[in-house]
Amino acid sequence: MSVVALALYVLGLVVVFGVRTWVQIRRTGSSGFHGISGSPGSLRWWAGVLFVLALVSGAGALVLAATGVARAPFGSIPSSVAAGGLTIAVLGFFGVVAAQTGMGTSWRIGVDESERTDLVTDGLFRRVRNPIFTAMVIAQVGLTVAVPTWLSVAALVCLVTAVELQVRLIEEPYLLQVHGATYREYAADTGRFLPGIGALSSPAAAL
Repeated sequence: MSVVALALYVLGLVVVFGVRTWVQIRRTGSSGFHGISGSPGSLRWWAGVLFVLALVSGAGALVLAATGVARAPFGSIPSSVAAGGLTIAVLGFFGVVAAQTGMGTSWRIGVDESERTDLVTDGLFRRVRNPIFTAMVIAQVGLTVAVPTWLSVAALVCLVTAVELQVRLIEEPYLLQVHGATYREYAADTGRFLPGIGALSSPAAAL
């Protein structure tokens, strides 16, 4: 099962980052990558570093499991549980692709504060403000269930922490700066990662 999980992970990286970047370049002339922001050691900097660590740790966990170097810390798990984990991972993977597609040319990795992009509020973004991150965490949860090693758990922790820092410290302030009351009104009716959870105060409440 770990070999299947590794193949799915590699495919996911190729599609979510490789293919999506190629599409972005074709459409806009830019890759959409803005790198790690913030001064070294700052929370903004750690958001980017932890995101990279999550991707590397996730891949490393599956490689070590597939080669027999790392094993589940609590013994083998039932094949039905592993299959369920892979199913969750596949659903998360398709969720990422769907959300990326919904963003169109506004898709970015990282934030360039001098850049102005359209605010996307339809499709999956009508329910949650950050469906890409939600789907990525779901995919990593599924992979961790399918291949439960300490490194895969660490990858999940790194990813969740990176997403929280990225959204709260970088992306939300940027969107409030660029879109102002329009974003605050949208965020007041839409959950941060899950429907109905993490809504911002409305423009009226902020006065």
